[in-house]
Amino acid sequence: MPDAAWVLNAMYEHEHGPGDVSHHEHRQARLADRSAPRDIVAGIDLDAVGTATGGGLGRSEHPGPGWRRLRWAELAGRTGDPIVPDGLLPSYRCFPSATKNGSWPLGIAPPTEGSLDRETWIRLIDLLAAHSPAGPDTRCLAYYNPLTLGAVDFDNLHVRVGRLGDAEILYDMSEAELPDFSPANLWAEDRSWVLCTDYDLWATKVAGSPALIEALLNDTGVEAVRLPWAT
Repeated sequence: MPDAAWVLNAMYEHEHGPGDVSHHEHRQARLADRSAPRDIVAGIDLDAVGTATGGGLGRSEHPGPGWRRLRWAELAGRTGDPIVPDGLLPSYRCFPSATKNGSWPLGIAPPTEGSLDRETWIRLIDLLAAHSPAGPDTRCLAYYNPLTLGAVDFDNLHVRVGRLGDAEILYDMSEAELPDFSPANLWAEDRSWVLCTDYDLWATKVAGSPALIEALLNDTGVEAVRLPWAT
């Protein structure tokens, strides 16, 4: 592909600000007063061995009234951290100055891993259609990483085929075989562009024409960056 950029998953901040209490401190307080059950998986008390970061996995969307989108660039200017540290990819390793012992402030909803958020997904589909010869009628394919399907079947892999203009519905499909994630890969059948959403990252790599990448970088509905070390 001639060009590429990383589309960053959205994060949100409450209108009252980030506050001084972290998600982990709030979680521990709720456990102490027994207003929340302990998170025990396979006999392991995750609350005893881990940190409640405030982050999640999979699909996400705007939290609702009282919240606003917090741009990565705005947070970088506030903290002095780079948007993405040199040599790294967009992930939980970003913005160490914004967290307390690895936990985000209670007033910030950090990006989720492994999936585009709803608003970014919808806007990205519009931009892809605008830069595809057939527009919304562009034939495209969607593939889901087996990790998003419960990691139970690595031998029988499947793709879904359809119109780019209909790809928004993939975000809300509730069929049993579809996960709570956007596709790991979405690409045009003519291979003019491709999306890659990594299970462990906070962003999706988009590769395609220079015109498409410039549109992503300049669009106000998505937040995208070039990473010279990961083109």
